[in-house]
Amino acid sequence: MTKLFGGNEMEATLEQNKIGFERLTGARIKAGYILTGLSSLFLLFDGIMKLFKPAAVINGTIELGYNESVIVPLGIVLTAITVLYLIPRTAVLGAVLLTGYLGGAVATHVRAGAGAFPTIFPVIFGVLVWGGLYLRDARIAELLPLRK
Repeated sequence: MTKLFGGNEMEATLEQNKIGFERLTGARIKAGYILTGLSSLFLLFDGIMKLFKPAAVINGTIELGYNESVIVPLGIVLTAITVLYLIPRTAVLGAVLLTGYLGGAVATHVRAGAGAFPTIFPVIFGVLVWGGLYLRDARIAELLPLRK
C-alpha cells in the first residue's frame, strides 16, 4: 500500500520540508519556557485579580456587558486552566482550553465594539501559549510542521 501513495519518496519529501525541529535543543526549550512563563504569568495575574474583584476589574467587566456575578467564576476557570497548561502532562489540554477562553474574550470585545487592540490582545496571548508549547514539546512541532 505504501507504494501506491509514493512510499518512501513521499516521506522523504515531507522530511525535507520541515524546518528542523526534530531535536529539542537547549535554546529552543528555554525559549519555549520563557514564552510559556510570560503568557502564564499574565493569565494567572488576570485570573487571580478576578478572584479578588478590585474596582477596575468590576468596571471593566460591566463595560463589556457582563454582570458582576460572573467575575469570580471566570477567575476560577482562567486560573484552573492556566495551571493545567503549566503542568507538563496536561499542557496540551490546558492550551486547548486557554484557546477557547481567549476566543471568548475576542468575541466579547468584538460584540462590545472595544476596538482593534483589545480584540487582538487575546489572539496574541493564544499565539504565545501555543508558541511556547510548540518550542518545548516535539509532539506539537510534529503536528504543526513549519516549512522551509
